[in-house]
Amino acid sequence: MEKVLQWFRCRPKWRVTVLVAGSLVFLVGLMLLPLMYLFAVSLAERARYGTIRWHFSLQNYLQAFHPLYLEIYWRSFWIALTTTMLCAVLGYVVAYTIALRVSGGWKSVLLMLVVIPFWTSYLIRTYAWMLIFRAQGVLNNALLWLGVIHQPLQLLYTTSAVFVGLVYAQLPFMILPLYAVLQKLDPALLEASQDLGASRWKTFFRVTLPLSSQGLAAGSALVFISAASAFITPDLLGGARSMMVGNVIEDQFAVARNQPFGSAIAFLLTFVVLGILLASLRSTQRGARELL
Repeated sequence: MEKVLQWFRCRPKWRVTVLVAGSLVFLVGLMLLPLMYLFAVSLAERARYGTIRWHFSLQNYLQAFHPLYLEIYWRSFWIALTTTMLCAVLGYVVAYTIALRVSGGWKSVLLMLVVIPFWTSYLIRTYAWMLIFRAQGVLNNALLWLGVIHQPLQLLYTTSAVFVGLVYAQLPFMILPLYAVLQKLDPALLEASQDLGASRWKTFFRVTLPLSSQGLAAGSALVFISAASAFITPDLLGGARSMMVGNVIEDQFAVARNQPFGSAIAFLLTFVVLGILLASLRSTQRGARELL
């Protein structure tokens, strides 16, 4: 083993070649090939007993644009957009506080609190929200005990419950990119802006926000993509009235056993996700060029 490592140290070109080859194997084997197979299945047809008949057509894509599914796409879009906006506001406050208002070891403590939810299964955390929102749950019992309400509220299986679950789950994906950008912000720039007569709000909108736009764009892309493709949270907290595109894909594979149609919707969702990632990358690169 030591001889192999020594051989690579003496030949840096081979070291780079091995690293690039490993990356290509990862991308092709775990991303490109499954995506190609998904596209091939989306062009097939569902045969009897849920099997696949390799008769290539665009029928599944035409069916995907049925008005019923367009309504679900629109619901998924505005839920994901609203979730992204809420996470942007809450995440910016938290990231700004940790990066610029907290000093010493408290930064590590607060960052650990942000990351702690990842230590628990996402499914378990969603079930915890069900226990909180149900008719005899923690929240209703607390409101009844305080005398705020006289009968349990319908909190579970509502769109509001879906928003709470999504914001709770996606908030760390907004906080961490924003914190990574804000912690590199030079405090002297903020002090210079205030010394020149700018108020705190003007300093924020003219200095802090533009310099942190890259982190905001990256966090928004992560949150929007995850929220738009979510299926556990809408299924457990929202019910049938809050069905999103992820639930449609799940139903086609697990219940209807219509893999071609489910693959068509999944491929369309993948195409939209790639477009969002490309737009986010271009926005980040544009912001970097403006800073330079």
